[in-house]
Amino acid sequence: MSPRRNRISNADREEPGPGPLGGSLRRTESYQGEEWVVQTVAGTAGRHYRCPGCDQEIPPGVGHVVAWPEFGAGVDDRRHWHRACWGARERRGSNIQRGRGAPRY
Repeated sequence: MSPRRNRISNADREEPGPGPLGGSLRRTESYQGEEWVVQTVAGTAGRHYRCPGCDQEIPPGVGHVVAWPEFGAGVDDRRHWHRACWGARERRGSNIQRGRGAPRY
């Protein structure tokens, strides 16, 4: 006897949707009285970012959230947040502890 073959017909196959880090996770949320576009990213750009929620670095390769005002001016308005910091943005105040001459991200 030959082994059983489990074949799935084309009608039963589900088309793979966009991955968890694709553009489908772009959404709009309220923050500080205005609408923000929020997108989850994989962090594969190879750059360090500074989270405005905790003022800590987001190293390359770490998934995070990019948010910008819905009617913003452009790329300069984008902010890279840790996912947890974005989720807690309304519950915590600004905890920026930079020196006077440090660059503002």
